Amino acid sequence: MKRVFPVKPVICISIALCVLLSGTILRPAAPSLVKVESKNIRIEFNSSMHSRVTARFDGKETVLGQFGASDTITVDSKELTDFALKDNRQRSVRDELGSGRQIALAGTSGSVQKTVLITVYDEFPQIAFSKVQYANKGSSDLKVTGWTNNRYSIAAAKGASQPHFWSYQSGSYQKRPDWVLPLQANFKQENYLGMNATDYGGGTPVVDVWRHDVGIAVGHVEMAPKLVSLPVAMPDPGQATLGISFRTDQVLKPGAVLETFRSFVSVHQGDYFQTLKAYSRIMQRRGIKFQPAPKAAFEPIWCAWGYGRAFTPSQVDGALPVVKKLGFSWVGVDDGWQSSDGDWLLVKAKFPNGDADMKSLVDKIHAQGFRAQIWWAPLAAKPDSELVKSHPEQLLLNADGSRQRISYWNDWYLCPADAAVLEHHRRLVVKMIKEWDYDGLKLDGQHMNGVPACHNPAHKHGRPEDSVERLPRFFQMIYETAKDIKPDALVEWCPCGTAFNYYTLPYLNMTVASDPHNSWQVRTKGKTLKALHGDSIAYFGDHVELSDERQDFASTVGIGGVPGTQFTWPAGSAQRNRLDLTPEKELIWQKWINLYKEKMLSRGQYLGELYDIGFDRPEAHAIRKSANMYYAFYAPEWRGKIELRGLDGKSYLITDYENNKGLGTIRGPIGILDVQFQKHLLLEAKPQ
Repeated sequence: MKRVFPVKPVICISIALCVLLSGTILRPAAPSLVKVESKNIRIEFNSSMHSRVTARFDGKETVLGQFGASDTITVDSKELTDFALKDNRQRSVRDELGSGRQIALAGTSGSVQKTVLITVYDEFPQIAFSKVQYANKGSSDLKVTGWTNNRYSIAAAKGASQPHFWSYQSGSYQKRPDWVLPLQANFKQENYLGMNATDYGGGTPVVDVWRHDVGIAVGHVEMAPKLVSLPVAMPDPGQATLGISFRTDQVLKPGAVLETFRSFVSVHQGDYFQTLKAYSRIMQRRGIKFQPAPKAAFEPIWCAWGYGRAFTPSQVDGALPVVKKLGFSWVGVDDGWQSSDGDWLLVKAKFPNGDADMKSLVDKIHAQGFRAQIWWAPLAAKPDSELVKSHPEQLLLNADGSRQRISYWNDWYLCPADAAVLEHHRRLVVKMIKEWDYDGLKLDGQHMNGVPACHNPAHKHGRPEDSVERLPRFFQMIYETAKDIKPDALVEWCPCGTAFNYYTLPYLNMTVASDPHNSWQVRTKGKTLKALHGDSIAYFGDHVELSDERQDFASTVGIGGVPGTQFTWPAGSAQRNRLDLTPEKELIWQKWINLYKEKMLSRGQYLGELYDIGFDRPEAHAIRKSANMYYAFYAPEWRGKIELRGLDGKSYLITDYENNKGLGTIRGPIGILDVQFQKHLLLEAKPQ
């Protein structure tokens, strides 16, 4: 039986300091398992310092996988997995995350001593936080090339049907894969949060794998982006694995210590929504701040991108009457106004009088009662731009001195951690918002989501990773500059299919489905972002023309997103006539914009925990607004029963609000309806 030595609660800033403050002499561990637990999670360690996770819900304990080497270090090309457990102790703690309990374990593998801190908190009963320290106790240098934290497995449930697992994955890739997907045997995705292509990288440092009854997630809670991987794999039909790893190249001198990032493992029921919601709550407790979006951010958007880069100001002006007739509130001037990325001067053929002509276009938009938004791709510069010719020192450079290409536009990266780059972009924001009088910015480009490490000596970085970790500060400058000029300025952030970099979310007030491949991505991205930033920030479902059949408004409206379009008018006014607003389409667009503005579900409370997007069928979403509940169900075709969850114990009148069709009454807390639909069914539950 292990010995426990109670001490006064302390705030643990680092492992070394915790040991110093505790005043506790470590005692030999007994051969039995060492554990730390809270209401919903238990972590157990064996004599080799291997661990396993047990989920504890509804009076039932579920062991998720076998004991494994959850925390390892790679030294001299060998991964050290087994550490002989020598010591352990427990104590109470109190810090920014509240009150909790902590266990410290120490063990050795050759000349390397490992110390593991596991902390659980009363306010986060489903999560265990980890920090690991490796000390060189030998007399020779050790070459360290990487470490892994929180590597666990989850076994398939007995007798479960396929798929055994669903997953949330946060890597950003050029193919722009689904963020939420089922796992199949032999699947593997690295989820590296650095650059996975010349201009694709970044993400939220969390991955999640769940089965129909329980799930597990891992991630880190550092306050800046880190170049970690969060690999998810299904090596065989019986299990899935996940973890967090970090590649490094450093020498650990005798007596020196390496400390990993603060990471966590979480368990849950249902899908990944609760994990991301808890993660964001933790990060907000640690200092992340979200400001509510202005009311105007929830108004529908028409964008002139349908005309392409060849648009003319007269095309935008000419479309305004029908845009107003259909009920849109925002008009977006998109890519094609600029002479060159980087310089961001006006195209003379479109704006012969320069700034005066751009201001005149904005005045016309305002005169029709709209707010005006302008497209912009910060951090990108054309190789032949005057900026690059005159100030090549502002470019981000790779380790070999080469310039990093943004392949989509054939541009170069500018370094977000360079003071001159920040000042150049600050002046551009002032021009757009103050001088041209735009009401909002559409920041666009997959390259915004993550940047490579910068090795440009002109920037005098403390570390090459400064460019990675200070990227959010760059967008903070843009956001705060715009809001200083116009407090209700819209800052839309569209990272073109990449999994959002969590650390930039405080510096925007509209996220986007960002070039979705289909309606599934519109809905899953919406669920993800609502978990991360809550209901006070607008989620734009992107142009409806990017959804299934190019007119699936239901996927945006039903989940509480803001609808938008890029239609062209009149017919034949653009090269891409498939975007023309025909009389038939006009009736559909009018119907959905009216319905959106009537219900305004984007201002409701999205209840993502009520339905499992992987295992519940049909796919379902729920929103509470005032006393009413709203439900959106999606399936190619459905005939059978559906559950309306989250109701109070009273009677509700059910209406198919898309078709204004009454479906009778039900009684909560879970109402059952027998229905038949194709593609979607949108319901309103109004208490009687």
